[in-house]
Parts: sequence; structure tokens; C-alpha cells
Amino acid sequence: MTGFDQHVDDYLRLRRSLGYKLHDHARILRRFAVHLDAIGADRVTVELALAWALEPNVPAGSAVPAMRLLVVRGFARYLAGIDPQTEIPPTGLIRFRQQRRPPYIYTNAEILALMAQARTGIRQALCAATYETLIGLLAATGMRISEAIKLDRTDIDWADGVLLVRLSKFNKSRYVPLHATVLDALGRYASQRDQLCPDPRDASFFVSLRRARLDRGAAQATFRRLCQNAGVGVDAPFPPRFHDLRHTKAVTTLLGWYRDGADVQSRLPALATYLGHRDPSYTYYYLSAAPELLACAAGLLDIAQEAQS
Repeated sequence: MTGFDQHVDDYLRLRRSLGYKLHDHARILRRFAVHLDAIGADRVTVELALAWALEPNVPAGSAVPAMRLLVVRGFARYLAGIDPQTEIPPTGLIRFRQQRRPPYIYTNAEILALMAQARTGIRQALCAATYETLIGLLAATGMRISEAIKLDRTDIDWADGVLLVRLSKFNKSRYVPLHATVLDALGRYASQRDQLCPDPRDASFFVSLRRARLDRGAAQATFRRLCQNAGVGVDAPFPPRFHDLRHTKAVTTLLGWYRDGADVQSRLPALATYLGHRDPSYTYYYLSAAPELLACAAGLLDIAQEAQS
């Protein structure tokens, strides 16, 4: 391990002890450390950080260079406490234009098609059952894919019909209530999993062909293939993702409340808690995530204005 590698490890360990996950930061900083070693650098300078952030060339408007420099700046601030000669890149060197990616909102038919594709299109019985159940769970609960992968067998309370999401984003845990049909589906998968994999390597609820916890990257690649084979989102400007199942759950919940005439504003904190948002303000994003939701909100505003006039 080189000196920069060790500093990256120490920096990530410190930040993670404060509750940060830093998956992307780790990937970016390890590449930066390799680059510094390759050119024989002995310290971080603004010139080196900026040149690395801009290479290789990326499409115009990409947020990648700005993100790289933002991550390196945090690392440089840490290093400056160790080596006073470290230069900290100032803010504003690369304009950061972070834009939310428009979510893909699945229809019920598309979710069922993806589950059917997993069931019939994956040859290995264990893998087929795993992905069919995983997709169904994400669609029904709006959990993050990382939360589902992290589930252990003891995290499901079969008697009370809830599952425990342990130390998720910002190190927060929460209980997620399950509909009876979801609990039945999880039970069927658990029984089939135990028959097909009687000797697992760890306590994970969802099991891969390696008899261990699913790998997130491999799971995302499998999901992309399922979408392509099922013809889901083929004409979408952005390919559907696991995370869009979470968006879909939130949007369909809000639409249901609007259609039922419920007080959506008063219920948003409950939805934020259910989804594991740190603050209800994050949940307000979903009010603009689908045109139909905007139409519902506008319709209610018109009704309120008519009542006041």
C-alpha cells in the first residue's frame, strides 16, 4: 500500500465513523491515489487535482469533473492537517451542475413483466427465485436496493409482519410493515431458497449462486438485462434502474392519496418515515416527479381557489 492509499483509507475510515457511506468517494479517491503514484507526486496541489479531474475527456455538460474535484477537495482538506504543503482546490474551479435524473415510473404491468422475466428467463432456479422476489419486494415497499441486499434472515419478523432495515442511509434504522401478500411471497422464497441452498455462506436473506449475499453491481447488471429482455423502458430517455422502483412506490402512493381526496400534506411526513428519508423535504421531490401528480396538485389548488372566491 502506498502512502496516498493509506491516507485514503484513513480518511474514509474517519468519515464513515461519522455516519457517511462514501461508496462513490472511495472509488474516486482510490483512482486519484493511483494517479498520484503514477506521476510520482509527493503532495496534492491545485494544478494536479484540476488536471486529473478534467481527464479523460468527458461529454460537455457532464457533472463528472466537478464531482471528482469536489471529492478531492474534501480529501485535500484532510491531508492539509497532516502535510501543511497540501494545496486545497478552491470552490468554483469547475462549475457543478447537479441535476436530478428524471425517474422512470413503472406501470403495474411492467413490474409483473419483470418478475415474470426473472422467473422464466433465468435458467438457475435459485437465481430466478431471488430476482423475482427481490423485484417484488422493492416495488411493494420502495426500499433501496442496498437495503434489500443487506437484509439478513433474522431481519424479518414473521409474526408481526415487519422487516427491519438496519443502519441504512445516515446510519438510520427503521421498521417497514409488510402487506400479507408480500409476507407470503417472502415466505415462499425463503422455503425455496433453503431447499436450493441448504448450506449458505452467510446470513443474508437474498442469496446468490455463490451461496452468499448479492453483489450490488452484479444485481444491477442482471436487472438491466431483465428490463431489456422484457422490453421495459426501451424507448425511455434514461434506462430504468432498481432505484426507480422506489420512485414508483412513492409516486403511486401519492397518486392514491390524491384520488382518495386525502390531506396529502399532512401525510407526507409518514411517507418520509416509511421510505427512510432523513427529512420530509426530500419526499416533496416526488410531487414533481410525475406529470399526473402535478395535474392532481394543480386540480386541488384550483378547487381551493374556487372555494375561497
